[in-house]
Amino acid sequence: MFDKPIFTSRRQMLERCSSGFGTVALAGLLSRHTHAAQPKLHHAAKAKHVILCYMSGGVSHVDSFDPKPKLAELNGRSMPVSIERTQFNNNGNVMASPFKFTPSGESGIPVSDMFPEVATVADELAVIRSMTSPVNEHAQGNFFMHSGFPFMGHPTAGAWCSYGLGSENEDLPAYVVLQSGGAVAPHGGVALFSNGFLPAQHQGSILKADREDAIRNIAGRDPRSVQRRRLDFVAQLDGEFLASTGDNDQVEAAIANYETAFRMQTAVPELCDISDESQRTKTMYGIDSTDSTQAAYARQCLLARRLVERGVRFIELSCLTKGIGAGGAPNPWDQHSDLEKGHRAMAHQVDQPIAALIKDLRDRGLLDETLIVWAGEFGRTPFSQGSNGRDHNPFGFSVWFCGGGVKRGTIYGATDELGYHAVEDRCEVYDMWATVLYQLGIDHKKLTYRHGGRDFRLTDVHGNVLHDILA
Repeated sequence: MFDKPIFTSRRQMLERCSSGFGTVALAGLLSRHTHAAQPKLHHAAKAKHVILCYMSGGVSHVDSFDPKPKLAELNGRSMPVSIERTQFNNNGNVMASPFKFTPSGESGIPVSDMFPEVATVADELAVIRSMTSPVNEHAQGNFFMHSGFPFMGHPTAGAWCSYGLGSENEDLPAYVVLQSGGAVAPHGGVALFSNGFLPAQHQGSILKADREDAIRNIAGRDPRSVQRRRLDFVAQLDGEFLASTGDNDQVEAAIANYETAFRMQTAVPELCDISDESQRTKTMYGIDSTDSTQAAYARQCLLARRLVERGVRFIELSCLTKGIGAGGAPNPWDQHSDLEKGHRAMAHQVDQPIAALIKDLRDRGLLDETLIVWAGEFGRTPFSQGSNGRDHNPFGFSVWFCGGGVKRGTIYGATDELGYHAVEDRCEVYDMWATVLYQLGIDHKKLTYRHGGRDFRLTDVHGNVLHDILA
């Protein structure tokens, strides 16, 4: 007779082998890799990095990248079509754009005089005029634009990119949110940069671009040798705890975050020190602008380029409130009154820095591998709110892509003659993120994470790649 076989669980085996999984985990953490492991891509990638220029509050598409002569023809008259419910239902008559549009570049893409500098790089853009959103309120719109769901609790696009691709630089997070000049998170708060149910190391790290302490509490008070010994000890304890609990993403993420934070003590100050940048470069971005908000946003754009150079995967830039006529701090593009004054002020803040970012990346050979996405949570109505503002319009609005393998000098989709509804090649936010992931070498249907018994993804159960805007 053979003895009855004895079955040993994975956890018991790890606990009985030397010091268990804690030693294995610790050994991995203490090893110094000069390069991160290569991600397992679903197809050849055209881009390695994403920069999201988020225009919080909702830029008016009919005043920026989607000219509508019909509005001038019908200016001051009643809307000739039925009006959808708006946020405040203080609806006026048709309102002509106060901005002049000019065909720009060899492609002839019309750009309003709000963006004279962006107009100089129009041939680099792929303008999507038929974006839509199912929500008409800021917080829900921001969550939907960032995560594909109109409420908190789901991973943001940056977290998904970090999860799917990892980092090219172990000294910096894969997902960084830049703020400056007192900029705050859009409505929805820091949950807009959340890892959701993904491991915690994939959440966005907020970096204050113009502060000495760019990331709070990042500077150590003790010598690095002391910190290193302390961190090694904590990692060993955490590893032993991990062995006792089995696979635990939260514990593993905590250990990884400790290590990243330790290395960021050197990497972040070096990143934010722009003394090695030429005066020409600083002037091109607007770092020395007399407009403090433009200078603050310019620093974000310059740091975005420096983050790309250091291998950071996903970078989000934040707008600042600008003067009278601008929206509130979380949504500065939200002009329900005095739209011309507010939009001009906000455009002046971001126009030169964004154009400089595009040119700088192009001149350094980085634009082809960096996908820039310019977007807000919705557009604005073709009719006035009150006398000279515009309400929210999620039924058709504009976003644009640049670099990262997109087709240069392209216009895709269309709204109706009033700019009210998307009528040609209608797009959804899911399509936008499916396209971003595709350029990064990821099939959006295959990038999933099991949570609550279901395989979730950034595009939920939707999304089509917009191949027509890709080179």
